[in-house]
Amino acid sequence: MNLSEHFTLEELTFTNHREYDNTPNQVQIDNLTRLAEFLEEVRSLLGKPILVDSGFRSPEVNHAVGSTFVSQHLRGCAADIRVLGMTPAEVVKAIHGSDLPFDQLILELTWTHISIPNTDDAEPRNMALIIDKKGTRLYA
Repeated sequence: MNLSEHFTLEELTFTNHREYDNTPNQVQIDNLTRLAEFLEEVRSLLGKPILVDSGFRSPEVNHAVGSTFVSQHLRGCAADIRVLGMTPAEVVKAIHGSDLPFDQLILELTWTHISIPNTDDAEPRNMALIIDKKGTRLYA
């Protein structure tokens, strides 16, 4: 099922943890649709296709990957992405320097985490972080 021109529900719900059900409910699908539309804007900004490593996660999948109970992945509002031909640092720099209304942007080891606000009417926080072997800190 297409959520936007370049992103599908299957792509945004794929998991290697197939032993767990990872089926979103309608609210989560609506959020994934908003996320897909936002990822289209990111794709346009970067001028390159985006590979989604992780989008929606059920509570079981989220726990299996070691994430927290407040993860926006649980709501269908976050994706961990890679962009061919760009490092995660280059992706974060481009998005952070743009006027795209992201909620969270996190430079991680080999991917970029990006999220939208949890609800349609919430303002994006434009929070940018780095998570690496040194810990978690603000992106400057």
